[in-house]
Amino acid sequence: MKAAELRKKDVAGLQSEVKELQKAHFGLRMQKATQQLNNTGTLRATRRDIARAKTILAQKQAEERAKTPAAK
Repeated sequence: MKAAELRKKDVAGLQSEVKELQKAHFGLRMQKATQQLNNTGTLRATRRDIARAKTILAQKQAEERAKTPAAK
């Protein structure tokens, strides 16, 4: 998934996307363990997609915290 597509999502959407990607990555790891995975490059791609989604999620959460005034 492209970063531009992820930036369009809100925080809840990004969190669900991360969970979805983690489930997909787990499935791929199980396929690799049982010798059923032909294209092992998909493991690397999903790992990077997870990192990309988590990075954008952290950026959006930081923006939200910066917008809210700090309570004194």
